[in-house]
Amino acid sequence: MPQPERVAALGGPAVALTAATTIVAGRAERQVATHLARTLRRATGFPMPLAAVATPAAPTVELTLAAPAGLGREGYTLTARNQRVRLAATTAEGLFRATQTLLQLLPPDVETTGQPGPWTVPQVEITDRPRFGYRGLMLDVGRRFVPAASVKRLIDQAARYKINVFHWHLTEDQGWRLPSRAFPALNRIGASTQAGWREGGPWFYTEAEYRDVVAYAAERFITVVPEIDGPGHSAAAMASVPGLNCDGVAREPYHGFDVRVSVFCLDEARLPAVRDFVDKTFAEAAALSPGPWLHIGGDEVPSVTREQYAAYVGLAGRAAVANGKRVIGWHQVGDGPLPPGSAVQYWGLTHEDRPAIGTAEETESVRLLRRAVRQGAQVIVSPADRAYLDMKYTADTPYGLRWAGLVPVERAYDWDPVRVLEPVVAEGQVLGVEAPLWTDRAYPGSHRLPDSTAVYPDPEVYLDHMVFPRLPAIAELGWSPERARDWPGFRARLAAHGPRWAARGIGFHRSPEIDWAD
Repeated sequence: MPQPERVAALGGPAVALTAATTIVAGRAERQVATHLARTLRRATGFPMPLAAVATPAAPTVELTLAAPAGLGREGYTLTARNQRVRLAATTAEGLFRATQTLLQLLPPDVETTGQPGPWTVPQVEITDRPRFGYRGLMLDVGRRFVPAASVKRLIDQAARYKINVFHWHLTEDQGWRLPSRAFPALNRIGASTQAGWREGGPWFYTEAEYRDVVAYAAERFITVVPEIDGPGHSAAAMASVPGLNCDGVAREPYHGFDVRVSVFCLDEARLPAVRDFVDKTFAEAAALSPGPWLHIGGDEVPSVTREQYAAYVGLAGRAAVANGKRVIGWHQVGDGPLPPGSAVQYWGLTHEDRPAIGTAEETESVRLLRRAVRQGAQVIVSPADRAYLDMKYTADTPYGLRWAGLVPVERAYDWDPVRVLEPVVAEGQVLGVEAPLWTDRAYPGSHRLPDSTAVYPDPEVYLDHMVFPRLPAIAELGWSPERARDWPGFRARLAAHGPRWAARGIGFHRSPEIDWAD
């Protein structure tokens, strides 16, 4: 999982990994091979030595950068036959994706430490490559701060399902989490609140923590996309930098739950201060994030003229490009000037937007997508009523909201990223998919506001419950060809992953839609 493009079962006795198994890899394959060996050693207790060449007749797991043409950057082949497993790709990234498939072919105990086995892989040939090049998971740490160790844990979990983008929503009304030298008050004042927490912290990542998360993601071939939201969702910044307010006075830090409660002052007199703030904070984010993208936000902006909003999108886009980044913004940025190579992230409601396409009742979200596509932007598809991981599974599940509707596992899986928006967005204009997880209601009884911070569980409890089992559904939409997907098949395959998550200590939601394996 995700379902590969082609799987051919070969039959015959399974291939066994034993104490005599060697991992064969050259210098170019060594990084991925080392990561695989570390995982297998922990689970099996076998030495799993790395060697440059195979010993004749010895059991081996071979990694090679010699794959058939046409598989692309992330494609691979996996062949298990006659006591040998061979993983082939054209890049180290493709090899890493192949190792994740290999781990899924092994028994669930591969997720634990020092198990007796047996460690077997069915004889099989797999040819695989992704449908879309962008397959993302977003985590909001602005509303609820998530420690760096928990962020890394989530990234590791996402990598198992071939997610290749981690969208880090770092700034919000309730908190600024990006380290800042240019504006130290962002970390002293802007990081002092969370949704539901009036004061505390400061809750932000140090430069060392941020770089460590980026490096950890890169080892798993996941690109970190930082988001600095604006001109709305900016109360933490406005509490820290007085010049962002029209009266030049810092506002009080915000710890509430409402949206549309803030916007930078975009009057002509204050625009230079906003531009200076954006230039400097974008430069800081870009310096810490080697990936190609910077997310500029742009959603839920109250009380500005269309001209003022366009001016902000323009200056934010120029700041991103000046720092060598391509722009991503929520689909509302289609109303502003977008630089070449931009992408917009659609977060609308498919049950409202899709039926209205091409009619006189076409929704604002669809009209904004049209404007974005006319400017040459690609689209990341994240409909709130399908892909938002903070929506409740059912009315009775303890965490989450339901403003976009309930999102059980089948609803998260049974849709297509192209079909929901065509003909407004053609397949070639879809960059990929993303599953966003917001954290403002990360507590039981989230239909009402909390009485105390004591109701909040550890962040990992909330993350595990909301992410699994829905993230694999979104991951399969991003990776697998449309013809290879069907709900009954996915449901059966998903059931087999319950023991794997339990072995990894993931407190997943045991959805009654799935007949979970023991």
